[in-house]
Amino acid sequence: MQLDLYDRFVMITGASTGIGAACALACAQRGMNVFAGVRTREAGELLQQQPDGKRVTPVYLDVTDTQSIACAADIVRNAAGLAGLAGLINNAGIAIGSPLEVIPLAALRRQMEVNVIGQIAVTQAFLPLIRQASGRIVNMGSIAGRGTIPMMGPYSASKHALEALTDALRLELRQWGIHVSIIEPGAVATPIWEKSLKTSSAVEEEVTAEAKALYGEAARRIRESVDQASRRAISTDAVAEAVWHALTAKQPKTRYLVGVDARIRALMVKWLPDRLQDWILTKVLHLPQ
Repeated sequence: MQLDLYDRFVMITGASTGIGAACALACAQRGMNVFAGVRTREAGELLQQQPDGKRVTPVYLDVTDTQSIACAADIVRNAAGLAGLAGLINNAGIAIGSPLEVIPLAALRRQMEVNVIGQIAVTQAFLPLIRQASGRIVNMGSIAGRGTIPMMGPYSASKHALEALTDALRLELRQWGIHVSIIEPGAVATPIWEKSLKTSSAVEEEVTAEAKALYGEAARRIRESVDQASRRAISTDAVAEAVWHALTAKQPKTRYLVGVDARIRALMVKWLPDRLQDWILTKVLHLPQ
């Protein structure tokens, strides 16, 4: 059994590219009215030029800016009216990689501000519209939220936090019949890979020569692994399908693993001792020992 969301309203953050754009177009294709959170006018125009793009309304949204969030909520409130929001998809996010010993604290704060604080700020702003429509919330997590790898501690920490926040929201909003789910993809073919490598390179430029000597080889091998993972990454369509199920299923899952690599990593975390996982990851990633 599925809910009929035709002509209902959904808000999607981080919809300029990648998973967010795929979710926006998938919802529009199925007849929903989509508010797509974007950072540039060009990104919004590109979405509207796609098939079914006429159902997409670009909304400028920076999840770290309270005024931007408030303006976006006003736009959606005025357009949706008494219908409210059938769904909120918290997809906006960034990925910063660095050894924890040397990461600039400003970069770590930025990672948490976007991936953790920003998600709650947006949820707070849109929850009255969600409650009004008995809608749903879907948070975009990652398999990194269950098990991290070295050099990706900042990103993984943000996704671990989002797992906890999703659990809390699910219990807190249960009394109003509001379902809250989290999507946990493995490697997905999106621009976040390229952006992450650029951000990590920028962070690396800020650290000392001593730090580079300590972690340079490990960082190089992790970058190679990330590059290889991006080449075998699954399509964003698979993630969009999981999001659609979370929005429409009579009994949505609380967690959606997407991709073979995500399922394998989840099994490792569940069944293998930490030391054995460490040994496997060290071997697979060809890390210095």
